[in-house]
Amino acid sequence: MRAVQVREFGSFEKAEIAETPDPVAGPGQVLLEIHAAPLNFVDLLVIGGKYQFLPKLPFTPGKGPAGVVKACGDGVTSLKVGDRVLAMAEYGGYAEMIAVDAGQCYRLPDSMSFADAGAASLVYDTSWFALRERARIQKGETVLVLGATGGVGLASVQLAKAMGARVLAGISSRAKEKLAMDAGADAVIDLSTPDLRESLRAQVFAATDGAGADIILDMLGGDVFDAAVRALAWRGRLVVIGFAAGRIPSIKTNYILVKNIEITGLQVSDYRKRRPEQVAECYREVFGFFESGLLKPLPHQTMPLDEFRTGLKMIEERKTSGRLVLLPKG
Repeated sequence: MRAVQVREFGSFEKAEIAETPDPVAGPGQVLLEIHAAPLNFVDLLVIGGKYQFLPKLPFTPGKGPAGVVKACGDGVTSLKVGDRVLAMAEYGGYAEMIAVDAGQCYRLPDSMSFADAGAASLVYDTSWFALRERARIQKGETVLVLGATGGVGLASVQLAKAMGARVLAGISSRAKEKLAMDAGADAVIDLSTPDLRESLRAQVFAATDGAGADIILDMLGGDVFDAAVRALAWRGRLVVIGFAAGRIPSIKTNYILVKNIEITGLQVSDYRKRRPEQVAECYREVFGFFESGLLKPLPHQTMPLDEFRTGLKMIEERKTSGRLVLLPKG
């Protein structure tokens, strides 16, 4: 089969497509013919050797592919040949096939295309765990999503609305306002305004009658985190998801005490390993929302496997709007 191969950690430009042996489904695994695989910012970290845990070299990058079950290994009873599934694989998605644990595969709704599944992969489960598990969202609360027009951001806007929240979308420029509003945001918070430390809080307070945001999901870090903490409501919860802005921020703990706020983190891969039953619950709800029309396909652009470097470069340079999805089958 054709697969992207990384032979040394570093620039994705050194990765290349090669002919590799077809994988075989071992005990408890299924062989998946991959029809769609998302390109993610985290893939850059893995390829660059900067992620929390790394695969052995050489390896094929790519998390969360979607496709069709072609064979089942010994002991697999939950799936059958022909099932359409989303597979929460940690790597191996940039290829035509993958062998993956059956317990990490989730049947797709009939109405969800492979490309839509690829666009949803890795972002809706991140958003779900941030909102349900870490932030303990309640209907009627106000959620501020920072980086609202990225993959996790758009999924968070939609999912928070489906869960009954009022959603404020933090955007890097007014040019992205329509994308955020189309995803379901009730209002936008402009992160490009001068004196962000004061202006972010002023915008959030103006949108919440001075109460502040009950929940903040932060994919950015840096100066945005510093400003956003000041916009939390009493007993507010901020979930740290990433540091796309570059700088890893810090905070004085007396501020947490004085405001009765919580700052927590989310590493969603840990849940896939430690709480697979919770991941199954996540996808039951997410796919249920999709079938009921509360979630709609995320904006995405598809490209063939051969263009994986082009896609990764677009992500690295932040030239994407919505998600990028590889189609290994063409």
